[in-house]
Amino acid sequence: MIPRKRLDIAWQDLGIGGLSCLFPPDRCDIQARVEQSANTLATLSVRTGFDLLLQHLALPRGSEVLLSAITIRDMVSIIEHHGLRPVPVDLDPKTCALDLDHLRRSISPNTKIILVAHLFGSRMSMDGIMDVAQRHPLMVIEDCAQAFMADGYRGHPRTDVTLFSFGSIKTATALGGALLVFRDQALCQAVRLLQSKLPQQPHRSYFGKILKYAALKLLSYPATYTIFVALCKLFRTSHDRLISQSVRGFAGGELIQKIRYQPSTALLTLLQRRLQRYTPADLQARIRAAQQLTHLLPDLSIPARDASHHTHWVFPLQNPYPDQLVQHLLEQGFDATRGASSMYAIPCNTPLAAQQMMQQMLYLPVDTGVSDEYVRKLASAILAYENTYRGKTNHEVL
Repeated sequence: MIPRKRLDIAWQDLGIGGLSCLFPPDRCDIQARVEQSANTLATLSVRTGFDLLLQHLALPRGSEVLLSAITIRDMVSIIEHHGLRPVPVDLDPKTCALDLDHLRRSISPNTKIILVAHLFGSRMSMDGIMDVAQRHPLMVIEDCAQAFMADGYRGHPRTDVTLFSFGSIKTATALGGALLVFRDQALCQAVRLLQSKLPQQPHRSYFGKILKYAALKLLSYPATYTIFVALCKLFRTSHDRLISQSVRGFAGGELIQKIRYQPSTALLTLLQRRLQRYTPADLQARIRAAQQLTHLLPDLSIPARDASHHTHWVFPLQNPYPDQLVQHLLEQGFDATRGASSMYAIPCNTPLAAQQMMQQMLYLPVDTGVSDEYVRKLASAILAYENTYRGKTNHEVL
């Protein structure tokens, strides 16, 4: 069985990270090489940077943050921790871009920030959002945690802050770390000062993380992964649940306490290496496989199918009965899942397209290293299920 998601990191990178824990370089030098400008700040995580930014802004309690209706739970938790009110803005399922009409209707006198999340590896156009924000005016934070493309993009020129993540399952992972790019250098320096008061992530903590993900990387090979899944089945344990729990960045509660650290020097060292060496060419195999599968499933609901920029960090699919389809694919040897990430639809009294998307969402095992034949077989398995469900004759995938 081919794993649903491979860690985007080489053994040599893991080795460099481990050695940096034992023999860390000069911190000031490595941090300067990571950030490269006075408008950029390296943090432990996107969550850390967002928390620091809200600390500095110190908005009045009850202020509203408009944000993508699909996001990760921790971003909502941080907003609420600061006494602010998250207000979800619906998405266009075909592009995963914010619905501009809903965005305009959602703005109130209490609105202070628009937090835009680029989802699933896609990147939406920001022009319309920025036009809306400037009419009011509102701060815009662009969350590119899932959309790093190694193409030099540092956020829309009018975005106030852009967030990039290099967490454990992200593109070009450094097993942690984030970059915040600010339009206002003074704002960057204020947030930097706040971060300087935090303790540094212990090297032993980061070294333990490297060891854990080295073990998970061993599972990225089909032979070892097949044995792992078989053992989980033998012991009546869900391999899906074990994997989902193991890759969560800040699991187990006490989120704010866990994110309030500076990145270790070793983490900065590995992050600098990944940023220096990673190129768009490293994404082409994954993009090609995802595009092939998209082409073979022309009539199915694939969120962000029509996005103009897409690296297919994950491959989502909507289906009226996602649990049954996941089970069908597992029986066919394809490691589909419903729990590939911590994304969810923010609860809302008004029905939103985003809520239906997440209710019907599953994630397909498409990543770097899969063959054309594998993609064709996966498409055939999906279409066979669809045709059985709809009572149609089987299609043949050519």
